[in-house]
Amino acid sequence: MKILIVEDEVRLAEATAAMLRQNAYTVDLAFDGETGSEKASSGIYDLVILDVMLPKRDGFEILEDIRSLAPETRVIMLTARGELRDKLNGLKNGADDYMTKPFHMEELLARVDIQLKKSAAMQSNRLEYGDIYLDVKAGMLVSRKNGESLPIAGKEYSLLEYFLSHPGQILTRDQLYSKVWGWDNNIESNNLEAYLSFLRKKLRLLDSNVEIKSVRGLGYRIGTKDA
Repeated sequence: MKILIVEDEVRLAEATAAMLRQNAYTVDLAFDGETGSEKASSGIYDLVILDVMLPKRDGFEILEDIRSLAPETRVIMLTARGELRDKLNGLKNGADDYMTKPFHMEELLARVDIQLKKSAAMQSNRLEYGDIYLDVKAGMLVSRKNGESLPIAGKEYSLLEYFLSHPGQILTRDQLYSKVWGWDNNIESNNLEAYLSFLRKKLRLLDSNVEIKSVRGLGYRIGTKDA
């Protein structure tokens, strides 16, 4: 599970990130509203911990961006403001939870766990497209035509899950790098092509009509041979 913390208090942000990483979450940071909005609305995060009082853009503006561009992302508002009207404003505009500073790390962790369990419970145990489906629990790519299956894990799994969650949508290289390798992770450009090649081979082995297609100058999308 990937979490973004948008918080301009650097020490607090880094301490929160360290606590979440110790509990097996992948965490990225943003220290101002513009960077936070760009990252938070990318759709690569399962949850955003979002401060209200930020330089450049405030948390309520970022929340609007998230709900417009990445509506499935869970959001916990985190702020020094304790007034009822601010809490109601955040919740009314799509925040899933609201915490007031100062807070206990254990409570924040509990609330993060609750939100991500809710998110996971809303997701199907399999993602279907064309004549295949991804068995999420078993980590298997399965043909709906004949029931044949192949194991899929690691980066291949993450890539295919992302494509199947966005059927027919063009996904840019930056989106794929950020979702699978992490926002700040520098990788060689041919790594993506290698993993896409592995996925395409698995699809051919299952004699699937599903393809991962290159869209020149834009990125990639999942589609079928006749569409």
